[in-house]
Order: sequence, then C-alpha cells, then structure tokens
Amino acid sequence: MISLTELQDYMTKQLEEDRKVKSLRIEGENIEEALRQASIELGVPVKKLEYEVVEQGRKGTLGIGKKNWVLLVYEMVQEAAAPGFDEIGMDELEFAGDFAPGEDKPGIVFVKLTHDGAFLKVTPPVGHGARASERDALQRVALRGVNQYDAKTVAKVVKRAEGEYIKIGDFDFNPNNQATLSVETAEQEMKAYINVTQPGPGGPDLTKEEIISLLQSNGVIFGIKEEDIDNFIDYPQYNTQVLAAEGRKVVDGEDAHIVYNFTIDHSHIELKEKNGRVDFKEQNLIENVEAGQLLAKKVVLQQGEPGSTVTGGSLPANPGKDIELELGKNVKLSDDGLTVIAVINGQVLVTGGKINVEPVYTVEGDVNMHTGNILFLGTVIVKGSVGSGFTVKAAGNIEVMGSVGRSILDAEGDIIVHQGIMGKNEGRVKAGINVVAKFIEHARIEAEENVVVSDGIIHSVVDANMRILCQGKRASIVGGKLRAGEEINAKVLGSVAGTETILEVGFDPKSKERLMELFKTKEEIENELQEVELNINTITNLQKVQRKISEEKAKSLEDLNNKRAEMLTELEEIAKEINSINEYLSGLKIKGKVSASGKVFPGVKIFIKNEHLIVRNEFNKVTFILQGKEVRMTKYEPVEEGIAGSE
Repeated sequence: MISLTELQDYMTKQLEEDRKVKSLRIEGENIEEALRQASIELGVPVKKLEYEVVEQGRKGTLGIGKKNWVLLVYEMVQEAAAPGFDEIGMDELEFAGDFAPGEDKPGIVFVKLTHDGAFLKVTPPVGHGARASERDALQRVALRGVNQYDAKTVAKVVKRAEGEYIKIGDFDFNPNNQATLSVETAEQEMKAYINVTQPGPGGPDLTKEEIISLLQSNGVIFGIKEEDIDNFIDYPQYNTQVLAAEGRKVVDGEDAHIVYNFTIDHSHIELKEKNGRVDFKEQNLIENVEAGQLLAKKVVLQQGEPGSTVTGGSLPANPGKDIELELGKNVKLSDDGLTVIAVINGQVLVTGGKINVEPVYTVEGDVNMHTGNILFLGTVIVKGSVGSGFTVKAAGNIEVMGSVGRSILDAEGDIIVHQGIMGKNEGRVKAGINVVAKFIEHARIEAEENVVVSDGIIHSVVDANMRILCQGKRASIVGGKLRAGEEINAKVLGSVAGTETILEVGFDPKSKERLMELFKTKEEIENELQEVELNINTITNLQKVQRKISEEKAKSLEDLNNKRAEMLTELEEIAKEINSINEYLSGLKIKGKVSASGKVFPGVKIFIKNEHLIVRNEFNKVTFILQGKEVRMTKYEPVEEGIAGSE
C-alpha cells in the first residue's frame, strides 16, 4: 500500500512539471480544428497534447448565435510513475477522438466511502469532452483522506471509465464522523424529504441501500425516487432538504359525455363571404343529414385512478358519472349502443335532450333575412312567402303558402305555390316532378312532369316534359315561350293585342334546348374556323414566295394548324350529338297537341314537332294537332280527367 507521505511527494512533483509545460490559449469552430492549430503553433503532435475547455462553442442557427470553442492547450507531460503504477503508462490513457454525438461533457471522478471500504467511479466523456485523468482521481482520493489504495486498480478504473463504483482500498474508519440522515414528511404525507449531514474525516458516506432503509424505517414506503437518490450519492447536498419520495395524486374519473357530429347551438351564426362581401342570406341554420349518417357518439365514463401517500395511505378516486343516450324520431343506436345513426334524410335537431331527424322543415313566416337561404334534405313548408333574392332548395317537396318573388326554388319533388310566382324576369323555379301555382308572371319554370296553373301564365318561359295546364276561370297563357312534351292546354291562348305567344309540343324540351345550343356552338366554331384557315393560307402563301419564314411565323403557323385540328374534331363531335338528338326526337311516339277551351288570338305560334302554324284569326274551343306534315285545327279535346288538378 502507498503511504500518505509518498502520495504527497508524487503530487508535488506533478505540479512542478506542470509549470514547465508550454501552454496556448486558442480558438476554433470545433475542438479538432483548435487542436490542429495548436499542434502547428506548439510544434507538438495532436496525440501529445492535453487541453482544458475554457469556453464551450455552439453552432448557432443560420450563423446567428455562433460561438467558437476556446481551449487551453498544453504539451502532455510524461508523468513520473506513481508508486505502484509501473505497469500502466500515460500512452494508454490518450483520449479517443471518436466520441458519441450530443452535448460535450468531460469525464468525472467520484469517490465514495462506505463501511466496506473506499470506492472510485469514473464516467466517460460525452462528445468532445475531456477524459478524466489519473491525476484527477488521485487528487479526489487524497481529499477524502484515503491512504490505503491499490494504484493499479485506480489506473484501471480511470482508463476504463465505465461509470461504476469499484473498490480501490480501505480507509481509517471513524464512527464519530459518519454522515447522519433525518426524514421529514410534508404536504399531508404526499412528499418525504431527507436531510443529510456531511461526514467528517474517516466518516463513511451513506449508500443508496442505507438511505432507502432509513426512509422505510421512518414509514416512507411508497414513491421513493431512486434515480434522485442515485444522483444524491454522486452529488450530495448536505444540510439541505432533498426530495426523496413523492406520493401519487388522485386522478378522478371523467363523466360520460356525448360528442355531437353536428352543430347544436345556432345562436352564433357564421356568415359566408361572396365576391368579397358578407352574404347575410347564407346563414346555414338547417343542419342536413343523410340516412346512415353518424350523428353523435357517447364517450363512456372513466373510473379514475386512486392515489397514495408516501407512507402507503390509500386515496380513493371519485368515479365519473354516467348519462343516457336519449333517442328521438327517425334515429337508431349502433350495435354497441354508443353511436346514434340517422334513419332518414332530413334535419337533425336536439329537442328535450333527444336527437331527432325531421323529414319536414317548416318556416313559420316568410323566407327573408331572418331565415336566410334554405337548403334541406327533405320537404320544406313555408307558411309565408319567399322574398326576392332568396333561395329555397329541397330534396323533397317545397310548399309555399304565400307567394314567390324574384327567387330561386329547386326541389327534387313537387313545388306548390298557393299564391303566385312573380319572377320579374329573374325568378327561377325547377321541380323534379310537378310545379303547381295560382299564376306565373315573368318567371323561368322547369318541371320534369307537369306545370299546373289556375289563373294564368304571363310572359314566362315554361318547360314541362309532359303537360302545361292552365285551368281556371281566368286561365290564360299570354306571351313568353312554353314547351311541353305532350300537351299545352289553357282557357285562353294569346291576347286581343296580338302578343307573340310561342307554344311548342311533341318533343322533349330539354333535348330540343340542347339541340339549339349545339347549333349555336356549331355556328360560332365555323365562323372562327374560317378566320383560322384564312390566316393559315396567308402564312402558307408567304412561305411559298419567300421559301423561308421567320421562327415567329413558323410557330404561329404550327399553332394555327393545331387549333384548326382541334376545331374540326369539336365540330365532328357536335355533328354526332346533333344526329343523335335528331334520331331520338324523330323516334318519339308523342303526338303533341295544343288546346284552348276558350279563345285563341292571332299572334300565337304553334309548333308541333318540326312543323308550325302561325295563328292569324281568332278561334274558339279548338285543339291543334299534327296531321302528316301540317298543323291542323280540330274540335277541342278537354284535359283527361285526373290530370288538371285545377282549383
């Protein structure tokens, strides 16, 4: 074993050697760069250099906050072998350049004294941190008054730096100077603190096992913070309260609750912008849902987790409260009983805590700024009128008890207006089945089946795939353009003033309209094609004369030829569609007829399929039909019973 006097002599010699060492303060972007620069300036190989980190560098972000490393570099001294160090030299302790990534940390030396002897622990460096040296270890051993140690073991512990306590020798044990520990609980036994006194010369440190045993003997049996105790062993804080155990807080259970997949609070209206302006008509007050749609889901209650004090006392948790999923009309529960599903299309509502899907949406008054536009996946009933500028769309029927102004009505079923439709040349009504109204003025009407009016149709555009019927005491059709697949029937057609009134029957109105669109598009393309071909001919003739044209004109000619090819292809497609529609219309078995139970005035133009007749005289109670290729007049044929539906 080494005596204390021999150890002191060794340390003194090392200090004297240190004073002779050439040293240099140097900067670099990293440790390797700084060491290379120091090697040049000192004339010493890098592996023969030792250093200390004066200022730690950092990379910064995009060059901001960058800071160089500052090192104190000096030539490594061949240490005089300490007593017992014959077998291990400093060459074996050179620092390795291949460190793990992360924050740079130096190796650290720890000395611990226990009843079993003196123990040494050396941690490895992190990143480019400096290794702990044998000198550091011997200094720490000397400071703790250890004079009976195995030098070879110390050297091995330093070299290996495995971060574990290894016994290196013994010390003169003094039981009067050993550390003492007290335990104190606080915060209603939710925390326990230890307070340790510093050991004197020859006094052993407390071990982790001793600390835990003392905690347990003081009743602390739960939540002991073993990692914090490990840290205390290496970095003791004497005469200070150190948290050593912490209880587990109670986690109360969560109440069951319902997550709705729709808006249940419409008190806050989110308005949309249209063309940069807030559209006050789009208020989205109706929450539409479809059959099979998931409406709400129940989140089950949570029981919670009990807590515990550090002394093992139990702290019970309060369980969450349960709630019931209450079902209203037209909804059902999923198989697990946790999800509400819509059975039909309609409006979802929560009434009295119950989820309902209503197939009918009722507006108690007018459709105006208070209601906004209406879009509903069911039937809409308006007990008032639909104001100008508003839209009502429904997947079912629309029934308006009042009138309809310059508005848009669109339904997949019937549209029934108990009063009149006054479109002011902008109103549009479209029904998937029938349109029924008291009168129609200056409006655009479309129906997949019939349009039935009791008073009259004035200066409107009306299309019906089956019939347009105007049956009542004042049932007149005056002005406008009306098209029906099978029949147009009214009391009066035209007016005494000779107002132009166009009536077309015997074909599918939509197909006929598409045909007109195709003819218009065809004419526009043909006119544009003439201009393109003229430009092509101009450049082609120029090319014949000059033999060579500019790149710009060549590119223009290529573009014109490509455009010409596209237009010819489009004309070919249009011709095919026109032929297809004509074949369809000519194959229709609909005869078509126009009837007036009262008068027909001059100015009325009647078209049946591809033939037409301009009425130049006044007639009474007549029906116009197609015979061969001529529109002829015959005895009035009344509307078949059950079709008119007049008021």
